[in-house]
Amino acid sequence: MSNLPSETYQIGYALTPKKGQTFILPSLLSHASQRGIVFTKIDPNKPLIQQGQFDCIIHKLYGSDWKQNLQDFASQNPNVRIIDSPDSIEVLHNRISMLESVSKLKIANIGVPKQVAVTELIDMENLKLTFPLVAKPLDADGSETSHKMHLIFDNHGLENLRPPFVLQEFVNHGGVIFKVYVAGEYYRCVKRRSLPDISDEKMATLKGSLPFSQVSNLAAAGNGGEGCDFEKTEMLPERLVKELVKGLREELRLNLFNFDVIRDGKNKDNYLIIDINYFPGYAKMPDFESVITDFLWDVVHKEKKCG
Repeated sequence: MSNLPSETYQIGYALTPKKGQTFILPSLLSHASQRGIVFTKIDPNKPLIQQGQFDCIIHKLYGSDWKQNLQDFASQNPNVRIIDSPDSIEVLHNRISMLESVSKLKIANIGVPKQVAVTELIDMENLKLTFPLVAKPLDADGSETSHKMHLIFDNHGLENLRPPFVLQEFVNHGGVIFKVYVAGEYYRCVKRRSLPDISDEKMATLKGSLPFSQVSNLAAAGNGGEGCDFEKTEMLPERLVKELVKGLREELRLNLFNFDVIRDGKNKDNYLIIDINYFPGYAKMPDFESVITDFLWDVVHKEKKCG
């Protein structure tokens, strides 16, 4: 007797080659096929309406042509779920609008670091921010340049930055960051090593700026890293994670994203969200295959009921 599913569901995916290699893995294809879920690669340069029948489309491509392609398809296939809306995704492409969504949640003990957007190099000494600062490109579109970040220790460290960028106050957080991966109603929270703490005494010895790729050297050189005990660091409270996932899903109107949370070193009951990313590297998430499969199963079955 065959254990194969009696019905199959076509999931069209439109991803960059690099993203496809890290997401459409043999382990995912195998796990999803047991539930009748089949992944079909989409050619973004051809009309979607000419590429067969889909039960759902997932994507991480940008540009006006692709957006129009999705709109044309949606107008003729209103019952096919597109995950996610390009307009909703674009909110995460700007590091200011990205975190504005957090401020709207009104969840106790949750906030964002103090930050400002810098569009031109004027009046840099009156930013009303406290060093050290984290400098990030304003655009968070997944490009190589959008990931180039620096730790800034004084005004001299700002001189080599090119606008537009965001300056965010660095908050000591025990050298641990929590990453929450979201796929619809499903989520997983993991902890990862992060930038080391910087004491006031060590801060007095640091000058200029340092790329993130070199910040880890601070701890090795004895210039920071105080208070980091990764293994003993408690995970985020489950109640808080669940509340954040629900709130951000509703506010952002997105299904596939992750967000980074740190625990304030000065007040262990306070937490800060410092980054939100669309369609992150899910293969790094525990139970990757089952979470994505369960999410897509829910999507296609809800659409069947609605249809």
